[in-house]
Amino acid sequence: MNVLWLQSGGCGGCSMSLLCADTTDFQGHLRDAGIHVLWHPSLSLASGEDVLALLQSILDGATRLDALCVEGSLLRGPNGTGRFHMLAGTGQSMIHWVRELAAKAKHVLAIGSCAAWGGVTAGGDNPTDACGLQYEDDRIGGLLGADFRSGSGLPVINVAGCPTHPSWVIDTLMALAADAFGVDDLDPLARPRFYADQLVHHGCTRNEYYEFKASAEKPSDLGCMMEHMGCKGTQVHADCNIRPWNGEGSCTRGGYACIACTEPGFQEPGHPFHQTPKIAGIPVGLPTDMPKAWFVALASLSKSATPKRVKHNAVADHLVVKPAVRKTRLK
Repeated sequence: MNVLWLQSGGCGGCSMSLLCADTTDFQGHLRDAGIHVLWHPSLSLASGEDVLALLQSILDGATRLDALCVEGSLLRGPNGTGRFHMLAGTGQSMIHWVRELAAKAKHVLAIGSCAAWGGVTAGGDNPTDACGLQYEDDRIGGLLGADFRSGSGLPVINVAGCPTHPSWVIDTLMALAADAFGVDDLDPLARPRFYADQLVHHGCTRNEYYEFKASAEKPSDLGCMMEHMGCKGTQVHADCNIRPWNGEGSCTRGGYACIACTEPGFQEPGHPFHQTPKIAGIPVGLPTDMPKAWFVALASLSKSATPKRVKHNAVADHLVVKPAVRKTRLK
């Protein structure tokens, strides 16, 4: 499967994440899956005229393009010209090249939340008129339009995240290479279901504190960060705590709240990332699928039943009270 990777308006963090993939032979990993990288701005030796010749070969139909991967948001400004981001040596904007190449590709992938929704680059007043490939935040359209379908009949596949998890990228490409990926494998926002049908909350090492509503009060505390520290892990679609980064880490495991980086509009939540907005003491963002009345009742019951061990440990940066040692045999 021939893959072309382009970088548009972003920080390059998704490529850096990909290069940290937990495999000892990244290139061999792709090669064994039948994936051939035609060109990547960081991984490939070719540059200048060689790259331009490759792009023209794709447009002419001489080189098959199976997957077009775009990292970074698409800069449409000023005034729709795209001239804020020109592809050097071509006299043409990046958005021109993306449109032309997407029309030739069997699959089109938005790598990261910038390419998917516009992301951080589209924040604030958005002076560059940045957008995603097929979305502008949660509104379908973006650069390619709502009706765009690649040669396979699929919409843009949004491998969202800021940055995206390396395994989300590799697993998606491997599934496409094996012809084992179809429209039913996409969630309502066109994200791969193998990671988007999970919540960050699933597998979180702080779940005992969440169950008892034993909350952290400052960044170094061990407790649940939902109530006070801005964590949105109970609402956000990703498997970060089931599939830890490099086998070990995640934001919540590192002591930082989930900021919903796989979701449209995460860059401007309307409140500081490290604070939980509340109305009458109740968090505005409640766990997915949970009615407010149920949450209030559950939280009240949970807090009244919180073991002293959990209560004390929640507001400490280490285990103050260890779990009791008791016989587990049933009689």
